[in-house]
Amino acid sequence: MIIIADGGSTKTSWCLITESNSKVYFNTEGYNPYFSDTPVIISSLQRSLPENLKKTEVTELYYYGAGCSTPENNEIVAAAMRAVFTNAKVKVGHDLLAAARALLGVDAGFAAILGTGTNTCYYDGYDVTMNIDSLGYFLGDEGSGSSLGKRLLRDYMRGYLPEGMSKIFKDTYELDNEAIFDHLYNKPLPNRFLASFSKFLYENNNFSYSREVVKESFDTFFKNLVCHYPGYQEHTFNCVGSVAYNFRDILEEVALENGMEMGTIIRSPIDNLVYYHQVLAKSDL
Repeated sequence: MIIIADGGSTKTSWCLITESNSKVYFNTEGYNPYFSDTPVIISSLQRSLPENLKKTEVTELYYYGAGCSTPENNEIVAAAMRAVFTNAKVKVGHDLLAAARALLGVDAGFAAILGTGTNTCYYDGYDVTMNIDSLGYFLGDEGSGSSLGKRLLRDYMRGYLPEGMSKIFKDTYELDNEAIFDHLYNKPLPNRFLASFSKFLYENNNFSYSREVVKESFDTFFKNLVCHYPGYQEHTFNCVGSVAYNFRDILEEVALENGMEMGTIIRSPIDNLVYYHQVLAKSDL
């Protein structure tokens, strides 16, 4: 049996391909090696994998993950996978490569991620050939869920939200400034905490504030990242991630303003990624 997994900082989507070629999908939390070490990942997998999953019968595991951009980080994740799937050949690669393969298959072009974090690249039909570092949620990740959440929290804490929206936020989350600071500075996975508030903007898009914040974030995403790729206007804009999918109308508006035609926008790459491995390339990572 073969497993293909796409792991973001918040959620990992898995597909088990059985010997009869049927597909079984399931989810676990996300595993970013910048925030989770090998024992933490092992513990989470042991808790959250389906109980009926025959782990010893898995012979190949292809894992694409957020933060899996260096050999050291890849090994943090690979070691956990080998400990859980003891008979599997484990390959670990970057989630940006998963996005490119899911969006473009074996065609060259531009691919991006707008989810908890942000990433962008040129892709040659097999591998990433150019990547401008998003720099993570501290220094960059423009356009991402964490960036949107940071702006929303900042405006809420300073009293800048529209009055009606501020009340909805307060009633929904029951968070004061002290609790927010505690989540950001004392608890694990602050990027995931920040990104969780992008949902609030989507659910309250009847406020003009929500649209303005998302558009400003996407404008900055293009200005600081996309527009620095040589010849970017010669390519379509292809993107994967919940933020891209939920706000795709605003994203299309910003892309067109920057001279890029819209290509493919998908919430999750897992189905297309499975198709890539099974049909298009049957490729190792």
